[in-house]
Amino acid sequence: MIPQAQEPQKKAEPQTAEQMVANEMPKITEAIGLNEFEQAVVSSILTKYVQQRIELQILNLEPEKIREATDLIRIRQEEELKAGLPEDKFKALQELQENGFKKKKTKKKKKKKKDKS
Repeated sequence: MIPQAQEPQKKAEPQTAEQMVANEMPKITEAIGLNEFEQAVVSSILTKYVQQRIELQILNLEPEKIREATDLIRIRQEEELKAGLPEDKFKALQELQENGFKKKKTKKKKKKKKDKS
C-alpha cells in the first residue's frame, strides 16, 4: 500500500450567482423542456435575482428587513419569468421551485405486446 500525500483542504470558494444558476439550469431545462431561447431567458432572470439575494445576505440586515427584501425579490423574479415564458412553462417552473428542484420521475408507458397466434 502506497501512502498518499494529503492535500491541504482548500476553503470552498462561495459560488457566484452565474455558477449557481449554471448548476441548476440542466435540471430546470430537463424538467420543463425549455428551448434555447427560453433557457437564456430563465438563466438571465435567475442569475439577476440570485445575485440580489447574495448581496442581501452580505448586508447583514435585521431579519424583518431581509424577509421584506426577499419577498420583493421573489415577486419581481416571478413577474419577469411570467413575462418571458409561455404560461404552461412558467407554471411548471413555479411547481419545480416549490418542490425544491427535486427531479420529477416520469413514468414510461409500457407498450403492450400483442400475441400473434
